[in-house]
Parts: sequence; C-alpha cells; structure tokens
Amino acid sequence: MKALAINGSPRKAGNTHLLLERALEPLAEAGWDTEIIQVGGQNIHGCRACGLCVKNQDDKCHSGSDVFNDIYARMAAADALILGSPTYFTDVSAEMKALIDRAGFVAMANGGAFAGKIGAAVVAVRRGGATHAFDTMNHLFQISQMVIPGSTYWNMGYGLQPGDVANDGEALRNMAHLGRSIHWLGTALAASALPYPVRRAGEA
Repeated sequence: MKALAINGSPRKAGNTHLLLERALEPLAEAGWDTEIIQVGGQNIHGCRACGLCVKNQDDKCHSGSDVFNDIYARMAAADALILGSPTYFTDVSAEMKALIDRAGFVAMANGGAFAGKIGAAVVAVRRGGATHAFDTMNHLFQISQMVIPGSTYWNMGYGLQPGDVANDGEALRNMAHLGRSIHWLGTALAASALPYPVRRAGEA
C-alpha cells in the first residue's frame, strides 16, 4: 500500500516535514511505500472555475501549467493521503489551499477519485489557529468520501523555529499513533469484501 504525505510548508525541512516524517515511520516499518512531496513554496495557483475538469473528465486540471497535475496523479494513486501545513493566519498555507480546492474539484469531476482512500491532516503551529487549519484539510476528506482515522489528540505540533516540534513529546507520540492507526485502517479496508459505497453524481 502507498501512503503519500504532502508538505504545505515552504520550509522543506521544517516542523511540518518533521511531523509528517514521524507519522510515516510506522507505515514504512509495516511495509508501506511512503513518500513526502512538497507543495509549499511551489508554483501552484488556485482554482479558476473554468469547468474543464468537469467537461473533459480526464483526471486533469486544464487551468494553466503548474505542479498541480503531477501532484494530483500521485494523490489519485495513493491509498492514504496525509496533508500537512503550517498555520498561517489561523489557516493552511496558500499553496495547500490551492491544492485542496483543485484536487477536490478534479476528484469529484472524475467519479469520486478519492472515495475510499484514507485521509489525515497534520498541522504545525506556533500558538493559535491549528484547529481551524486542521478543519480546512479535513473538509477535503469529508466531501471526497474518504475515511479519516482518529488518534490520541488533534494532529498538531507546537514550535516556531525549524525543529522545535521535536521538543513536543505529546505531538510526536500522537504522530506515531496516527501512523499506526492508518496502517490498521488500511489493512482493514484492504481485507474487507465489501465495496466502498461511493456516491456518484446524480444519485440520491
């Protein structure tokens, strides 16, 4: 199984990255294929409401050339997605918000491409606003018919300077537990004989 973590921080080796690494460790130990990719600091624009993803239904966004389609293809191929963001003015980074808006729209336009996948959100924060950023990422999972695992606390770590969250022992324990929860859930879903109840467009 494949777990893809997406770092919404422009700091490639900052606190968000550290939290994502810790969440992926139990999955790698359990034999999952794990990867962290960078969206923070990359060239990615917001949704332009052109509607071409609905018209073409080819699992692509056609509103300009940037990193989106490559990242989206990796998201569609993964079994579990872990979105990570720092907290900017009590919300996610601009790059993460652009990814959420476009990925959610393209996935829905193409038969619910994320339905049945596992989705988890991770937030790095200095002091306040982490819960709102956490909610923003979870909204993508909820509307996309994804499955959200719980953990021992909300998935957030506290620190300002790069590496500070390494001193947040509760956050690190929570990330490790989150990784184990994703593994348990992924194993259970893979073993289930029941098809995931995907709701298609136009169905009641």
